[in-house]
Formats: sequence, structure tokens, C-alpha cells
Amino acid sequence: MHDLSQGLASVSLTLADDPGGLGATHATQADGIAGLGWLMIALPLIGAALLLLGGRMTDRWGPALATLLSWASFAVGVAVIVQLTGLPAEERSLSVPLWDWVSVGELSLTAGLLLDPLSLAFVMLITFVGSLIHVYSLGYMEGDPDKRRFFAYLNLFVAAMLILVLADSYLLLFVGWEGVGLASYLLIGFWNWNPEYAAAANKAFVVNRVGDVGLITAMAIMLATFGALDFATVHGNASGAGDLTLTLIGLALLLGACGKSAQFPLQSWLGDAMAGPTPVSALIHAATMVTAGVYLVARSQAIYDLTPDARLVVAIVGAVTLLYGAIVGCAKDDIKKALAASTMSQIGYMMLAVGLGPVGYLYAIFHLVTHGFFKANMFLGAGSVMHAMNNRVDMRSFGALRTDIKITFVTFLCGWLAIIGFPFTAGWYSKDLIIETALAEPGWRAWVFGGIALLGAGITAFYMSRLFFMTFFGEKRWEEEDHPHESPLLMTVPMMILALGSLGLGYVLYQTHIITDWLEPVFGHVEHGEPLIPVLAIRILVFVLMVIGAGLAWMMYALREVPRTAPRASLVTVAARRDLFQDDVNDALFTGPTMALARTAVDADSTLVEGSVTGGTTGGLKAASGLLRRAQNGFVRSYALTMLLGVVAILGAVWVMQ
Repeated sequence: MHDLSQGLASVSLTLADDPGGLGATHATQADGIAGLGWLMIALPLIGAALLLLGGRMTDRWGPALATLLSWASFAVGVAVIVQLTGLPAEERSLSVPLWDWVSVGELSLTAGLLLDPLSLAFVMLITFVGSLIHVYSLGYMEGDPDKRRFFAYLNLFVAAMLILVLADSYLLLFVGWEGVGLASYLLIGFWNWNPEYAAAANKAFVVNRVGDVGLITAMAIMLATFGALDFATVHGNASGAGDLTLTLIGLALLLGACGKSAQFPLQSWLGDAMAGPTPVSALIHAATMVTAGVYLVARSQAIYDLTPDARLVVAIVGAVTLLYGAIVGCAKDDIKKALAASTMSQIGYMMLAVGLGPVGYLYAIFHLVTHGFFKANMFLGAGSVMHAMNNRVDMRSFGALRTDIKITFVTFLCGWLAIIGFPFTAGWYSKDLIIETALAEPGWRAWVFGGIALLGAGITAFYMSRLFFMTFFGEKRWEEEDHPHESPLLMTVPMMILALGSLGLGYVLYQTHIITDWLEPVFGHVEHGEPLIPVLAIRILVFVLMVIGAGLAWMMYALREVPRTAPRASLVTVAARRDLFQDDVNDALFTGPTMALARTAVDADSTLVEGSVTGGTTGGLKAASGLLRRAQNGFVRSYALTMLLGVVAILGAVWVMQ
């Protein structure tokens, strides 16, 4: 593990030299292909507009066009990266001005893009994995009569996420932030003829609006403190702000991140979001929505480096969530919900990392990239299993599928090895670095955060092995009408590509120091301290925990018979099945009181305003309007008499006043 830290020594840039990162303070205006960086957003956005406005006349060619435009966005991103690699490290931050947004007095807010190593790392993940999901969807959604609209929403999702990560200000980032929320709502509830699916979309939308309050609050404080919302001004002047101000901004940003990245206590929407088509789940969990919170905190490094208290809260939230997701994942029989719990837990690792200080930012992004591949691989694999099993998701009705859907089995195997941290797979490289960093924290933090990270690794090996063995091993537990069959090439080829990334991407990024050399201009030269125990001992301990977790799952779900109906279980298992009663807590603390307040308001309206007993205000208004209505009878002589009476009244009033 020290090899990566040693590789950092070749770069002289330090956090002290550039506390805001190059992307915050040293951006120069882009030219060449980078000047056309806006095309990365425009291409999928055009696709969404064409498919939505073109209607059914785009049914035949619309999905293919949406897929092509997503790949075109990826190609532009590659071209921009090639241009940046030709620049010195300290110059790899380019701005693309777009338009003046708000100009009132001294307040001037502009819209522009920031092309730097951090934003472009996300662009590669979003467009490459997102485009593979587009290809997979061509096969998965083949029989859906509304496939064109689905692909329009996919394009919209990709475009919104690209706005979020390419924005050069918190204001434009917020536009992408809300666009991602809208796209997720549309896709989670895509089959909204099912009331449960519609309710899941509403739940995701509402919970994320709670998180949005945090981001809006942070922007309001920034505007009041710095008079601007662009990264360069806010990050460049952060050191001049007070400690309380920076802490409030950091905590408010964290609240926003918790909503988008499904971190405690705003994680309740993620499991229900599996109501959408499986490609949506892959897109949300691997390349777009849940990664947004990690990006927000990493991009705000200049703020968090100046407020240790807020950063500590980030680490605590990450540690709590990684354990929460792992425990919940142990009891889920729905294959997609088990994977959703694992996403929650893995994003928790990333949030823990960014909360550990400067070195954690790099490792968090490293794990985010590798996770994007193996998690997309596993979600698409789950979709292939559902394709083979009449769209069922209950793993208790699977078993022994490895011989019937061999390609799905092998590709899923690669993702499983990566997520449990099998040596030399992608997840092993990136997750172990986070564990090592946690164990190098000072004082009690090493014991708490390091211990939680180790415990989470062992539980992850158990519940992901449980999922794997219940699906592909043991006895057949199928229905009589089941005839498992392999998915078409449009679905399996993306799974193969992602499987290769699940196995080899970590090795490539680690051994070549690509991830180090590329991101270091943003995060600076950083090294963690010595962990509590030697690095080799950490590796051995993590491996032992992985073997124990996977071994227990093998004995319980591969060697023993798995009942087709979930048996009665302990209180802990029941709690895990019910997401540790998170929905019950939300209902008791928020939904119940809110509904009671709404009913009280309705009753008050009926009694005081509508006047259910005596007629009240509404009755009086109705009586007065009735008298006035009688005066409007349509006869000219009546109107003339009214005018005469009015003149007499005015003259009388004048005479009295004299």
C-alpha cells in the first residue's frame, strides 16, 4: 500500500501551496477541443429533447440515437483529457465561459464549465459506464412499448450529471443537482402504473429535497460571506472566513451530500428506488446520482480542510452508513435491494475517506471509480438473472443458475470478487487504501474508524457472498414455469467489459500511478501517517476477514438447503429486513406529525373559514355576493337609478362636510 504513497513524492505540489486545488484558483480559458467541452453536456441533452419532442415518430431510431450521443459525449471527454495531458500539471485546469447569469449592482453570477482532473475523472466514469448501460438497455427494454421515453430519460440523466460535475460554481452545480433529482424521479417511477413504483419515486424525490435544503443553505451563506458562488472565489477566500461560518457551510454541504448519496440519516429512499428498470439502478448506483455527494465534498476540499469539526462529522456519517448498509444487506432476499444496501455501504467508505483529511480525497475517488465498474457489472448481472427468471427478484426462488446462464455467472463472479476485496481485483486495491488510511488516524479515530472499516469489510464479504451463493449455487428452487436462458449479446457484452474492469482496473490505476498523477494537481501532495499496525498485517487481517465472511456464507447458503420462504428470525434479522426501522422512525418523527398538522389545518379551515356550524366567513361572503348579484339584473333603468342615487349620496356628503 505504501507504493501509491511513494508515487506521490514525485510531485512537488502541496496542499499548503494551493489549498483550493488547481480547479479552484488557477483555471485559464480553454481553447482547442477543450473550448468545445460544452458538447459533452449538449449531446445527450439534444438526444433527450429530440426523443421527448419527437414523440412516437422517433420510436424506431430514437433509442439508438440516444446511445450514439452518449458515446459521442464520451469521445469528446477523451479528446479533452488528451489535450490536458499535454499540459504541465500545474496548468491542467481550464475554464469554458458560457453566459452571464445574474448581474445586479455589484452581484455578478456567471455560468461556466471547469475542466480539471477531478471533473474529467467523473466525466469518464459517467459517460463510459453510462454508455454501456445505454447499450445494455437496448436489449433489456426491447419489448417495452415506451422504450423511446426511457432512453430520453437516460440521456437527460447523463446530461444532468455532467452539468453537476463540470460546473465551475455551486449555482450551476445546483442546476445539475436538481436535474439529476428530476431524472431519477422519472426513471424510478417509469412504470408508474404500479402504485408502489410511483410511491418509490415520490419517496426518492421528497427525501432528496430535504438534502437540497442543506445545499441551498450552504450557497446562501457563501453568497452572504463571499459575495459569489463560483469555486475560484469561494475556495480562494475561504481562509478569510470565520470558523463558525466555514463549519456551517461544511455541515450544510454534508446534508446535501447525504440526500444524493443516500447517507445516514437520508438513506431511506435508496432501497425503494429499485422499483425502476434495472438499467436505472445501475446508472444511479454506479455512475451518477449516489456519487454526487462524494463529488460535492471532494470539490469543496478547500472548505473542509479549514473546518476539522465539519470534516469529522463527514467521517462519522460515512462510518455509520457503511455499517448500516452492510447490516441491512445481510437480510435482504431481493437481489436488487441487497445490491442497493451494498452501494450505501460502499459510498459510506468513500464518505469516510473524504472525512479523513487530504489523503482521503484521492482514495475516495479511486474507490469511486473502481466501484462504478464492479457495481454496474453486478446490477446489470442482476438484470440478466431477472431476464432469465421471469423478472423475479427473490433470491430464495433462484439457486444453481451457474450452469444455465454461464456468461452472467462468470461476469457476476468478477464483480463479486471485486466487491469482497479478493486480492488484486479492483476493489482490493481501492478499499484497502481507505482501511489503511483510517487506521493511520490520530488517537481514538484510528481505533474507531479503522475498526469500523475492518468490520465492514468482513460483513461485506458475508452478505455479498450470501447473494452470490443463493443465486448461482445450492439446489434449484425455481418455479415450474421457469426456463432460465442467457441474455442477448446487447446485454452480455457490456457485462463482459465491466467484468474486465472489475478485475483489472484497480491494478492498472494503482501500478501505473495514473490515478495519482492525474488527481494530484487537484488534491496536492499528501501522505498519511503510519497505521496502528504494519501494512502487511492489515492486508492479512482484511484477507482473513474476507475468508471468514465468504466461508460462513458458503456454509449457510451453498451447502445447506435454503428455504423458499424466509424463516422466523431474531430481532436483529427482523430489524435488518426492515432497514433497521428507518421508515418507522421517519413516520414517527416526521410523517405522523406532519399529517396530524395537515388534518388540524383542514379542520380549522372547515370550522373557522368554511363555517360548518353558523356559516362563518364563507357564509357571510356568500350572502353579500347574493345581494350584489341581484343588483346586476341587466336593466338600463336600474343602472341609471343606481347612478342617480350615487350622485345624490356624494352631493349630500359634500354638503354635510361644509
